[in-house]
Amino acid sequence: MEREKALELLRAHLKNENLIKHCLASEAVLRALAGRLGADRGLWGLAGLLHDIDVELTAGDLARHTLEAERLLKDKGLPEDLVEAVKMHNEAAHGGKKRAGIFQQALAAGETVTGLITATALVYPDRKLASVKASSVVKRMKDKRFAASVDRSIIMECEALGLKLEDFVQLSLDAMLAIAPDLGL
Repeated sequence: MEREKALELLRAHLKNENLIKHCLASEAVLRALAGRLGADRGLWGLAGLLHDIDVELTAGDLARHTLEAERLLKDKGLPEDLVEAVKMHNEAAHGGKKRAGIFQQALAAGETVTGLITATALVYPDRKLASVKASSVVKRMKDKRFAASVDRSIIMECEALGLKLEDFVQLSLDAMLAIAPDLGL
């Protein structure tokens, strides 16, 4: 599926602009991770873009989130590894099944770190990614009250990808900076 078709599909299912921005950020991070890890940038980018396609449809219910996404993406003929990565970024819906392989772990860690980076940017007076340093994001990882809904253990799956936390955050921050105007940050 071409990126523009994927974006149309996403917009057909998501209306909340902040969710769409999160998906755009996730796409950028996944493309950067694919480049770093020698994977298919287009495929990983599509996974990042489409990973939350069913959030509004499932009303954010973690017991159901990604079940509809799996059906939608299979119906569109997307590759099985992309569908599985999207499906497994939310383990809560899959009865104890755990993420396996770098694609699934990259999507989970990559989409999660975007929330922490965005939250960090939003506490700065200018509310811009350009003001954020990777070290500041890493420091905020330790404060469980900051962006409390961000699951730090998922972000730490970056280590399974062979990336140290600060390197992972820097790569993700750089990817998001490249599309900062699209993110409103």
